[in-house]
Amino acid sequence: MAKTKTTFFCQNCGAQHAQWVGQCGSCKQWNTIVEEVIQKEEKRSWKSPSSSQKRVSKPLRVEDIQLNPEERFGTKNQELDTVLGGGLVKGAVVLLGGEPGIGKSTLLLQIALQIPQKVLYVSGEESQSQIKMRAERIEGKNPNCLILTETNTQQIFKNIEEVQPDVLVIDSIQTLHTNSIEASPGSISQIRETSAELIKFAKETATPVLLIGHINKEGHIAGPKILEHMVDVVLQFEGDRNHTYRILRSQKNRFGSTAELGIYEMLSDGLREVSNPSEILISKKDDDLSGTAIASTLEGIRPLMIEIQALVSTAVYGTPQRTTTGYNLKRLHMILAVLEKRAGFKLGAKDVFLNVTGGIHVDDPAIDLAVVAAILSSNQDLAINPDVCFAAEVGLAGEIRPVSKIDQRITEAEKLGYKTFVTSKYNKITSKNHSIKLILVSKIEEAFATLFA
Repeated sequence: MAKTKTTFFCQNCGAQHAQWVGQCGSCKQWNTIVEEVIQKEEKRSWKSPSSSQKRVSKPLRVEDIQLNPEERFGTKNQELDTVLGGGLVKGAVVLLGGEPGIGKSTLLLQIALQIPQKVLYVSGEESQSQIKMRAERIEGKNPNCLILTETNTQQIFKNIEEVQPDVLVIDSIQTLHTNSIEASPGSISQIRETSAELIKFAKETATPVLLIGHINKEGHIAGPKILEHMVDVVLQFEGDRNHTYRILRSQKNRFGSTAELGIYEMLSDGLREVSNPSEILISKKDDDLSGTAIASTLEGIRPLMIEIQALVSTAVYGTPQRTTTGYNLKRLHMILAVLEKRAGFKLGAKDVFLNVTGGIHVDDPAIDLAVVAAILSSNQDLAINPDVCFAAEVGLAGEIRPVSKIDQRITEAEKLGYKTFVTSKYNKITSKNHSIKLILVSKIEEAFATLFA
């Protein structure tokens, strides 16, 4: 009989300690060390049929290594395929995190009911009847989608050997437990061990595994940080319960870019893909109001049109307020200082409120000129023509600086029906066949004279 062993883990980062300490030496967090009972067996739950034949790796020169392209297959969901980099890679392990009730289970069940491959959907949180009720609301029927409610990995792998699925979905990793570890489900040691078993299964059988992960109050995926290092792809499902729109971001992707995002709308019959994000980011209004400007931004390779709203009013209190939603507050302070110093606009005694509509956060410096236009429009109480959009960065000297991928931004503005595009005259515009009117400026004063003359 093996002797029971205990060790100490940090609940924040998963670092292991020999004894209890008040502060974790790895992540410097206080009171996060807990004692867990561990007793590992020599065997794991998943055994490869060829586990007895050990492969011996040999060093190879770079030019001698054979390059095998990743085998992918589509998920019948264009937004998810875009974020993944073209579809699911065989043997990839994808971790999906998000707030409770945001739609993680709905998204993966929707995928399981759409793709033609055989899918084993393992749920440790809901019964089969609960999943059936959700499946009836979701469009798509896959006769090869099998539902299993189980939390023990030994039993899960027995069913896997019988079913031989092409895709495995685990909802969620925090509910699983293995008999090789004497710890409660959701503990750091259980999450690490069950994840290792699933990753080994995925790599040895070339089966994609989709994991749902809970998040803590800080918004990070619960459990050891090493879990995010072990998997191939980490996706974050974001959104506000008070709004119907959801954003799927890639925080890590070994098979594609992390700059892509997918946008969904939560409906009664599941998640609808939003192929034209500008429809939700630009508000519909009958009258032209001051303080609004349209900016062209990029998320990965996808150009988006977003609406910038600004409100400038006389400060009631002694210290003017500066408030932003979806935009960096420090950058707003910089832009206001440039307008005061370089362009001569007296905004030091004015309250300035800035909002990016649609509930998204934008870090692209190309929206600087639209922010300036919205602020000046509200300050002068003059509306900007709704057919005008902006894409340029503003420098500390008040100059209008060029931005990347300007041709894609102009083409997207043309497609959406905009008539005028304001940007820096230092941009290298390669295409000369644009039907949209281009206004090229080099200073803030030129942009102001063009818009409000």
